[in-house]
Amino acid sequence: MYSSIYVTTSDISESRKIARVLVQERLAACVNIVPAIESIYRWNGEIEEDSESLIFIKTRSDLVENVIKRVEEIHSYDTPCVLELSIKRGSKKYFKWLDTEVDKVI
Repeated sequence: MYSSIYVTTSDISESRKIARVLVQERLAACVNIVPAIESIYRWNGEIEEDSESLIFIKTRSDLVENVIKRVEEIHSYDTPCVLELSIKRGSKKYFKWLDTEVDKVI
């Protein structure tokens, strides 16, 4: 019923931009930003190391497809990491608040 979406971005500025859009458009109730992470990954056959930022988007599960689509539209990466993490349990008060902050599926 509820999900968190894990997204890496190029930097904190991009994280803030994406977070603001999603909250303003009521696709997310809250977005947490981790300003700096180090990523090591394979890209085009080479091992890369980069500094990135990380966001956790909190929303209802029925909005996840809309969130993924919107993130892909505004993200600077050709292939952004956008992963849904299903939430099995949590605070009922928090879920009630979350429900009031996101729109119904259009």
